Amino acid sequence: MGLSVRFNLSDERPLLGVSFLLFLLAIGFCFLQMIAHQSSSLREALGLPKRATAAREWGLGAAIGWGLVVLAVLPMALGGTLHVIFWGAPRAFWLVVLNLAMLAVSALVEEVAFRGYPFRRLIEIVGPTWATVLMSLFFGLLHAFNPDATWISVLITIFAGVLLSIAWLRTHGLWLGWGLHFAWNASMGVLFGLPVSGIVDFSSVVQTRAIGASWLTGGDYGPEGAFFTLLVLVVGVIVVVFVTRDYAWDYTRKPIIAAGYPMDVPPPEAHTAMEQEPRPAPLVQILPTTPQDRSANDPPR
Repeated sequence: MGLSVRFNLSDERPLLGVSFLLFLLAIGFCFLQMIAHQSSSLREALGLPKRATAAREWGLGAAIGWGLVVLAVLPMALGGTLHVIFWGAPRAFWLVVLNLAMLAVSALVEEVAFRGYPFRRLIEIVGPTWATVLMSLFFGLLHAFNPDATWISVLITIFAGVLLSIAWLRTHGLWLGWGLHFAWNASMGVLFGLPVSGIVDFSSVVQTRAIGASWLTGGDYGPEGAFFTLLVLVVGVIVVVFVTRDYAWDYTRKPIIAAGYPMDVPPPEAHTAMEQEPRPAPLVQILPTTPQDRSANDPPR
């Protein structure tokens, strides 16, 4: 707030807010990691491991998030329930840039806070299944305080938490979930101009109002309050599990331990002593006694 007032950055204030929140999360989780005597880099602590497929995972998640939003909005578009207006002022396009940056950072903040360090520690305590259930419930209940929230919107947000948790469990990183989360919010709020979890601040160039049955449109809360979106998220779970087969093999499988005796342990002392004993004298070859000038076919003498 001080920076936005001092430098007249009222439009940039939300972006500054989530950026500082990300900074505080990074400092806090690194401090907890240090207390636990677990040495790792900042990226490892946040759940963003350095790997060759990081950009590809993020892009794949963004494609899935965009596709799911299109699937959720398409019935409303075909039913004629969307009323769209456009704002073409230069400031509107600058707000698009700020909103995209803000949504990218805020999506990372939520992933780090819910599926980053706390989620991994919870898995160590109660296992992946209960960790997913508990963290998803917490994720959904916090969104109950959003404007125009309903019990359906809370249920859908809980299931969205399950989807994002599965994205982490399949890749052991936040790259895929971060891309999915960002594209979901950006497509809904910036591209289609619809409310994002009841918040309408992200619509600038495209501003849309959906009028129709709440099970399809979600009312003032947006598509995340529509029962139809729950079916879309079920499709999302199937897609995420299908497209992450290679990542699950590369990043989540346990190393194969060969059966039998371990080969990296020292041999028994008795074997070592036996090998150090003096070796017996070499064998002496005994020449044959039969004269070698006769053939086997010659008659005996």
